[in-house]
Parts: sequence; C-alpha cells; structure tokens
Amino acid sequence: MTQEKYKQYYSEESFQEKLQGFAKTAGTQVVYAALLLYYLMIDKQVPLKVKLTITAALGYFILPLDAVPDLIPMVGFGDDLGVLIFALSQINTYITPEIRAKARLKLNTWFNQVDENDISEVEKKIS
Repeated sequence: MTQEKYKQYYSEESFQEKLQGFAKTAGTQVVYAALLLYYLMIDKQVPLKVKLTITAALGYFILPLDAVPDLIPMVGFGDDLGVLIFALSQINTYITPEIRAKARLKLNTWFNQVDENDISEVEKKIS
C-alpha cells in the first residue's frame, strides 16, 4: 500500500458516509478496525507521520474501486479489512484504551449486538 496513492481519497465526510452506509454489510471487524483508525486520526496526540498511514488506509477503504468490489457478499470487504489491519498493526502503540472504548461505543450504537470474538480477532491481529 502506497500512502500517496490513497490518501487523496480520505475525507471525514466520505469516511462517515461509507462506514454508515455499509456498516451492516462490512461487519463488525471491518467497522471496528475503521473506527479505531478514525479515532486515532482525530486524536491530537497522534503524530502527523502516523496520521499519513491512517489517511492512506482510510482512503483505500473509501475508494469506490478496489481490488474486490465491496458489494460482493462475504468477500467484498476482505481486502479492506486486510489494509485496515495492516495499518493498525504498524501503529498499534498509539491505540489507547480510550480509543478502543470510543470505537466499541460507536460499534454498539450501530449494531444491536456485538460479537466480542470479532473484536478479539481484530485485537489479536493488530498486536
């Protein structure tokens, strides 16, 4: 993933639209990973260099044309999850308990019931 290629596609508005529009289709793992990155992005304590990685990953997530179309059930968000997990694993030292709590809270507002195994899977992959 090249940061320059995808960062142009990120904006807070386009991120919100995509995530809210596809939350149920994407599933809790993708949404949780995207929310972690989003909350890192708006955290004033996170350095600009780290935010460039976040912008590239979220830009890829937002990009309407990616490796696997998002409208394909069960596999369409697989490549997105891979990119989001890769970015999170590179910057995991900046993920605070507060960032995790914000992501979980938002996740719980969008999904009636959150499977803790999904969140645990993401956490394992980024550690």
